Amino acid sequence: MRHAILAVFVFAALPAAAQQTRYSVYCANEKIEVDSRTPQQMASARGSGTCRLQSFDYLSDAQNFAQRNFGGVGARCSCR
Repeated sequence: MRHAILAVFVFAALPAAAQQTRYSVYCANEKIEVDSRTPQQMASARGSGTCRLQSFDYLSDAQNFAQRNFGGVGARCSCR
């Protein structure tokens, strides 16, 4: 019985460990942000004036996209 409980615990933990962090470029309150939060988490933290512009596997890719396309983090943007 003890081994069965351990096996269930290890199996249940696998999906969470397999998830990779994603980095997104958001327009939040008319300013560019790079963050690893989901769109729902960003909307909760920053309000309804938030939209995701692009998502990446690597932080540096998200930062480069923000710089090339908008002038970097903190630059003005619009969700319209």
